[in-house]
Amino acid sequence: MAIESVGESIVSKIAELLVEPTIRQFRYMFCFNNFVQEFNEQKKNLALTLDRLQKAVEVAERNAEEIEKDVNKWLEDANNEIKGVNPLENETGKNGKCFTWCPNWIRQFKLSKALAKKTETLRNLEENSKKFPTVSHKAPLQDIEFLPSKGFTPSESSKKAFEQIMEALKDESIDMIGLYGMGGVGKTTLVKEVGRRAKELHLFDEVLIATVSQNPNVTDIQDQMADSLGLRFDEKSKKGRADRLWQRLQGKKILIILDDVWKVINMEEIGIPFGDAHRGCKILLTTRLKDICSYMECQPTVLLSLLSENEAWALFKINAGLHDEDSTLNTVAKKVARECKGLPIALVTVGRALRDKSAVEWEVAFKELKNSQCLHMEQIDEQKNAYACLKLSYDYLKHEKTKLCFLLCCLFPEDYNIPIEYLTRYAVGYGLHQDVESIEDARGRVYVAIKNLKACCMLLGTKSEEYVKMHDLVRDVAIQIASSEKYGFMVKAGFGLKEWPMSNKSFEGCTVVSLMGNKLTELPEGLVCPQLKVLLLGLDGGLIVPERFFEGMKAIEVLSLDGGCLSLQSLEYSQRTFNRCC
Repeated sequence: MAIESVGESIVSKIAELLVEPTIRQFRYMFCFNNFVQEFNEQKKNLALTLDRLQKAVEVAERNAEEIEKDVNKWLEDANNEIKGVNPLENETGKNGKCFTWCPNWIRQFKLSKALAKKTETLRNLEENSKKFPTVSHKAPLQDIEFLPSKGFTPSESSKKAFEQIMEALKDESIDMIGLYGMGGVGKTTLVKEVGRRAKELHLFDEVLIATVSQNPNVTDIQDQMADSLGLRFDEKSKKGRADRLWQRLQGKKILIILDDVWKVINMEEIGIPFGDAHRGCKILLTTRLKDICSYMECQPTVLLSLLSENEAWALFKINAGLHDEDSTLNTVAKKVARECKGLPIALVTVGRALRDKSAVEWEVAFKELKNSQCLHMEQIDEQKNAYACLKLSYDYLKHEKTKLCFLLCCLFPEDYNIPIEYLTRYAVGYGLHQDVESIEDARGRVYVAIKNLKACCMLLGTKSEEYVKMHDLVRDVAIQIASSEKYGFMVKAGFGLKEWPMSNKSFEGCTVVSLMGNKLTELPEGLVCPQLKVLLLGLDGGLIVPERFFEGMKAIEVLSLDGGCLSLQSLEYSQRTFNRCC
């Protein structure tokens, strides 16, 4: 019985192996239309899948994400297969009628077999598309700060400083380098060039840059470094984030550029592995204060000096659009250039402000610079001169609305990426562009003003077209102008204040108050601010706004609260008072 059972099993298997192929062969001859239908349906399904994946890839690319290699390979294969079916479709179309009335069995057999094979290939491709968990991933951010820059024009001083820094970077015994010089002399531009060159020569595994500013924010510095590293913090506390950053950087050969330093920095608090136990990490810092280099034990300490007279004239002439043949104009232009005292930011802004101006206007500008007195400032002479030059550039802006847009930029903390969308809201609330029909029209006008301010170097571009920045020296000038009685701004943004500033005994003349970037733990009751239009506050998270705080603010149009919360009573006051809140 066992032998018979085995024999039956073998016979059954042989029959199966013989019958199925035979049936398939008969189908190729007699079921041609079925093969055509299956093929068309599968091609349609694959085309829909291809379209869906292609749209997902386009969205990922718009978000600057990197497409997975297997997804790109699948897209290429799918496109090739869909394009490759054209000859087969043409053959099917040409012979369809002939197959119906007087079939050529051999050709019908071959074509059916080709359609079945192609259908299976398309089906497999469609099935493979379901294996992708995602089409893309976040690519490490490219440090555009370290891309070649047209803004770097070497001077004798910058060449010397550059060579000193590069030599120090190659010296294993040096771990802290200080670059100092007055505001606007070009320190940031120089260290970005150093970073670019260091990357180009592969001196370090990583080159990072972070802006520190007068009121350092540890979390912000950590975020800047994490963005460059493609690092995501899950930790909430500064200590936890510092430990994570330390872990990411430890053991690597790394250059960290800390720009615009005003105080001694605690590297451990940020999460920078530094010192004898981490000799692979080098710090390059920039500062206006030579003492900071000493306190931070920088070796070497490098000075970036002002431009020589010839270098200054060359830079000024380019930005003012002057030509050698303009002998009469060049005579007064050289006098104006000398008043800029070799400071690059002054030479560029004044040069662009006076571009295409008449000889009379040049003479007037020279006299204004020569006689300018910054009576309310205690900076050294060179710094006073820089302010005078930047004030002149402001005065030469053509439109009053452009000037006001410029002043509104000083409401944000130092070195802040200023959202143009917020700037638009503040401009509308302040009363600019009241003649427009929609917020979209106002937004367009603000973008035009921003474009003009960037063209004359009063504002700086960022990685995104949606944001702008202000050089800290330019911002100081803007605050000085905006704080005058004419405009009535009160700006103390990013100071880390916990108490309401009472330096102003009266707020009756204030039109704008910016206390962004602070952590105020208390607010005064019932401020009398009848002209206040824009109020920007940074509050401690637990602060409840007093119920009568808004009582004396009858003209307010824009309120921005970061932190804190409104009580029901203060909310009632605000609803009766405000027209626009953001």
